[in-house]
Amino acid sequence: MSVLKKTLVLSTAMGVVATLALAGGHSASPQDRAVKARQSKMTLYAYNLGILGAMAKGDAEYNSGAAGLAAANLAALTSVYMPGTWLPGTDNESIKNTAALPKLWQDKPEEVGAKAQALSDAAQSLAKAAGTDLASLQGAIGPVGKACGGCHKAYRAEDD
Repeated sequence: MSVLKKTLVLSTAMGVVATLALAGGHSASPQDRAVKARQSKMTLYAYNLGILGAMAKGDAEYNSGAAGLAAANLAALTSVYMPGTWLPGTDNESIKNTAALPKLWQDKPEEVGAKAQALSDAAQSLAKAAGTDLASLQGAIGPVGKACGGCHKAYRAEDD
């Protein structure tokens, strides 16, 4: 699939996720809308990381255009500022359908912010490397996974 087709597919997917989040949010509470919005962003993270991870592991053929696009998408997503989606009372003890632990709101904001910044920095580095060659992608994807894990291990409930 050409880079243009992949771009169109990704743009369509992003539009669908945004539309679903918007449509589902009209009748929901502010807390439900906040959770849905942040989960939509995480879905887009996972989609782009899935493309990159498959290439890095050799499960998909390396394509510099697709890798560069997925990494650029990921970097762009990390720069989307969404503080309104992290409302107090949207943890897994206060609301259904979220894995966010209460600890997220109990830790100091600068600690949480440092974890978010680590993801953004790693994603920016990945965006510079991913479209270059497979070895560069493989070298730059690990820090992104580590940064994702930095938040998930501290602030996300384990799957049952």
